[in-house]
Amino acid sequence: MTMATILMSRVSIVFLLCISVLVSEQLRYSIPEEVERGTYVGNVADDLGLKVWELPTRKFLLISDYSKQYMEINVENGFLFVNERIDREQLCSKTAACYLSFQITLDNPLEMFPVEVEILDVNDNSPVFSRKEFYLQINELNAPGARFPLESARDLDVGTNTINTYQINPNEHFIIKVQTRRGGNKNVELVLKRSLDREKQSTFTLVLTAIDGGIPQRSGTARIIINVIDTNDNAPVFDHETYRATVMENIANGSLVLRVHAADIDEGTNADVTYSFTNHVSQTIRELFKLDPMTGEIRVRGVLDFEEANVYEFDVQAMNSAPSELSGLANVVIDVLDTNDNRPVLQVTVVSSAVREDASSGVGIALISVTDRDSGEYGTVQCQIPDSIPFKIERSLKGNYKLITNGFLDHEITPLYNISISAWDGGFPPLSASKFVVVSVIDVNDNSPSFTQSSYKAYLMENNAPGTSIFAVSANDADLNQNAEISYSIVDNRQQEEIPSSAYFTINSKNGNIYALRSFDYEQQKHFQVKVQAQDAGSPPLSSTAFVNVIILDQNDNAPIIVSPLTWNNSATVEVMPRSTYPGYLVTKVIATDEDSGQNARLSYEFLEATDPSLFTDGLLSGEIRATRAFSDQDIFAVRVVLCVKDNGQPSLSSSATISFLVMSNVTEKSFEQRDEPRHSKFFSGINSYLIIIFGTTSFLFLIIILFLLTLKCRQDRNTAEVYSSAVCCCNGRNSTDGFNRTPTGRDPLNYSGEVQTGSYHYSVCLSPESSKSDFLFLKPCHPTLPFNDRSVRDSNAIN
Repeated sequence: MTMATILMSRVSIVFLLCISVLVSEQLRYSIPEEVERGTYVGNVADDLGLKVWELPTRKFLLISDYSKQYMEINVENGFLFVNERIDREQLCSKTAACYLSFQITLDNPLEMFPVEVEILDVNDNSPVFSRKEFYLQINELNAPGARFPLESARDLDVGTNTINTYQINPNEHFIIKVQTRRGGNKNVELVLKRSLDREKQSTFTLVLTAIDGGIPQRSGTARIIINVIDTNDNAPVFDHETYRATVMENIANGSLVLRVHAADIDEGTNADVTYSFTNHVSQTIRELFKLDPMTGEIRVRGVLDFEEANVYEFDVQAMNSAPSELSGLANVVIDVLDTNDNRPVLQVTVVSSAVREDASSGVGIALISVTDRDSGEYGTVQCQIPDSIPFKIERSLKGNYKLITNGFLDHEITPLYNISISAWDGGFPPLSASKFVVVSVIDVNDNSPSFTQSSYKAYLMENNAPGTSIFAVSANDADLNQNAEISYSIVDNRQQEEIPSSAYFTINSKNGNIYALRSFDYEQQKHFQVKVQAQDAGSPPLSSTAFVNVIILDQNDNAPIIVSPLTWNNSATVEVMPRSTYPGYLVTKVIATDEDSGQNARLSYEFLEATDPSLFTDGLLSGEIRATRAFSDQDIFAVRVVLCVKDNGQPSLSSSATISFLVMSNVTEKSFEQRDEPRHSKFFSGINSYLIIIFGTTSFLFLIIILFLLTLKCRQDRNTAEVYSSAVCCCNGRNSTDGFNRTPTGRDPLNYSGEVQTGSYHYSVCLSPESSKSDFLFLKPCHPTLPFNDRSVRDSNAIN
């Protein structure tokens, strides 16, 4: 095979990104170390024969024992990719084969697949010597073929990427001899090819180069400085070229492993021999073993672990005490035997810590992985759980089990299982380990909450403070635990309610206390119907409803309001005609309202004060103000009373108004003459003056329109209109009667009561003899039985 073929095969191995093989339900992949994060490793879904859409529903999960999550799986496409940078030397040290092992689990049904990813070494480390320069002293008497061990270089890579050979620069006296030891380590020796003559050349400087087998090759160098001396010409010789020993891994510290021995045929000090490790013995071996320089005894000084290394091989040298030291070499091989010193390791991955009480047998609870670092029968592990529980374990692959249900579950009998999982190895005595898995049995929600009543009544006084607790509802659930945890809520019916009940009330979800969110007014709304719901915490949840009828109670919070007579600044004016009054005459009626209801709206009226208490009486419940006697011209011009209206609430609320009674002496003359006289500001204000002017103007226009209409009517009936200086009267008197009649007293020409009779209507418009002094016209009835002049005179006298 040519060198080019070898190089091409190595390149193909190093740069092979990934290989996937499914053997005995186990996936294997290979990737080189130091690849970028996110590098594709393999399609696990395809290799397992799964559909991509199944992965999320089957809880596709990667379980790893490493401190870092080196690998990750994309559950959307099933791709396995690198999640962390992988340094093979850090992960597996000098182990020839380096694997990342983990499991992939699937649910529904529960399955587990072991996966191994081989980490291929990349030639990323150069050989390194511990020192840049090494010094040797070689006696000139050494014969050709003498060997001088040199310190080996160290290369963190493995396989073909580790140290392959050593070289020195060309010279006449020395060559390099490389030996391969068990485990693949390379030991280098300097061999004397030609005799030395110190008188010709006393020192040599050589360059030692260590070259690895990677592509491209990497190398490291160190200088060897050789001093040639001439004295002792016999080197010590060991009894054996190789010493072998076997020890148990749990051997005590300080125990003797073996003894090496070398002899020197020289005499005197040249025959005194001392023992030591050669320079290329690793620091690890120096920490584990101790070599006595005088006796050659090798003893244990560290902890031997079969799982770390099962064999140790190193060289020792014997040197005499002559000024020109001569040495002899021997090889030591120590085999380590395994003992049952590792307990089984249980790793439990809980898939479901809770199971429904109606679950069938075979439901997956947990995945169990059992490992033991020991070898042989010491590493053979058995696993079991108690037989008295409705669960069992099934073995799926070597060292892997499934914990599943196996029997009838009843939450009311046993709501919780604390399952003990035990594992023991095949040692004597066996070592064991145990773990506990807590599995709760989920209660099935088969009972709805039930209210103590289907409907409730709650009474709430109006003007309540927001946040006040008004009522509490209660419901019970026959289930247990979570299925019996009841939460309360208000259910809005948005189709039937303009404003939802939740805008007015809220309920404590834990204890059912109902609170008012706002202050209510009885006068606006007197009743609410709130629909409350009790729902348990089961899955799916069950619920029931009940109605709470909230009745708002009235509170005396509104004072009476006087609506008649019309008041301004709590004052009103009523005109009284003295000739129309008589005892019991209804002067006016005070009308008041109260927005409250019941006793809170029952009103009573009473005088608080009066200018002349003898003139009027008031109705306690009716509000009627009546005259106690007839008025005369000698009575005072204005009478003022203060009237109080109060309700029957507790406490009672009231309103008062000042009513001024203007006793009019003459309607036609005196009342208008007094308009030009200034009145006391106690009874009139600027606004009252404006109102009087507006009312007078409106009345004047209204009377002119009536006169115009009556005149037009008279012309249509072809009646002759007669005009007199004292009075004018237009009548349509055919087959008609009086349209107006006087009051029973006959003393007030303006106080008329209208009466409508069958047949045609009769109207009369009359002017008094002194109408030139008045701004108003007054309607007068026509009496056909009296002479016209008599009526005129009578009317004139009545006005005067």
